[in-house]
Amino acid sequence: MSLRLPLFALALMALAPAMPALAQHAHDTHAPAAVTIGNIEIKDAFTRATLPNAPVAGGFMTLTNKGSEDDRLVSVETPIARQGQIHEMAMEGDVMKMRQLADGLLIPAGESVELAPGSYHLMFMGLIGSVAEGDAVPVTLTFEKAGTITIDLPAGCSAAAAPAHGEGH
Repeated sequence: MSLRLPLFALALMALAPAMPALAQHAHDTHAPAAVTIGNIEIKDAFTRATLPNAPVAGGFMTLTNKGSEDDRLVSVETPIARQGQIHEMAMEGDVMKMRQLADGLLIPAGESVELAPGSYHLMFMGLIGSVAEGDAVPVTLTFEKAGTITIDLPAGCSAAAAPAHGEGH
């Protein structure tokens, strides 16, 4: 048995939210205003609180390329983890698979790319400590053309640690 299945299972536990919780989560994180570097606009950035001793966490946001040339997110770093990676989750037949995008993530000219649970996302591997709700997690993003920027990802609630906020709450 390979190490792939346990890592995949851990990643799913960290990233797979209940849809109502995700919708509420985006509202609860109080994401900072959009920031821009070069032609790339970064908005709706957030992470999720982790359970104690969790080995991984995820980062999510929307990247919009307002330029006339494609750009690429080529690396991610954060002091909360030993390694930052850019990942995608995609169906291969009947199986959802997660993989690192070794060449980075293309942001086509004039388009937006959403990094969200169950899709493209940032993966923080080998967490040094846990992430608590309300924390601001510094993340350094490096783009092929736009350059490097450090942003804070506000940590919202963890779907595993809190019930989904339903209507009327």
